[in-house]
Amino acid sequence: MGAVTDDEVIRKRLLIDGDGAGDDRRINLLVKSFIKWCNSGSQEEGYSQYQRMLSTLSQCEFSMGKTLLVYDMNLREMENYEKIYKEIECSIAGAHEKIAECKKQILQAKRIRKNRQEYDALAKVIQHHPDRHETLKELEALGKELEHLSHIKESVEDKLELRRKQFHVLLSTIHELQQTLENDDKLSEVDEAQESAMEADPKP
Repeated sequence: MGAVTDDEVIRKRLLIDGDGAGDDRRINLLVKSFIKWCNSGSQEEGYSQYQRMLSTLSQCEFSMGKTLLVYDMNLREMENYEKIYKEIECSIAGAHEKIAECKKQILQAKRIRKNRQEYDALAKVIQHHPDRHETLKELEALGKELEHLSHIKESVEDKLELRRKQFHVLLSTIHELQQTLENDDKLSEVDEAQESAMEADPKP
């Protein structure tokens, strides 16, 4: 027997008509039988109504017992569902924990793999490089060459500075010579102007 839901009970209540259905109908019949029993004229009629009331009461008791059984069954089913629900929740929580642990293990494995790859790459790079003794010799030779280049650079810079000074003196000499030539040209122009004036205005 399936559990009776609240929707079914409400639907049944809304569809009742006349004297009602189920327990409502039995209660209405019981009230009517009781009224008829109270108003019965003969003993035979009263006994008949009395038997009807007992029958109706028996039906009500049976219906009530059936309802209690259904109620108890629903309670047991609810308890069973809650138990199953808790077990499922525990299983889900355990699965989440396992998943989280697996994720940690995967990340750790990836990290270890990455480190190993980096170590292998560094080992290959180190193998292609000379040892420390040879490297020190090369550094010493490079240091001497750098010192030599530094001396050459200083010598070149000194020569460049000397040429800069000489070029500056040359430019100054050219400038002075240019000024002298310009002054000479001006004096020549003045002399020519005076001579022209004297020729144009002779003495009496």
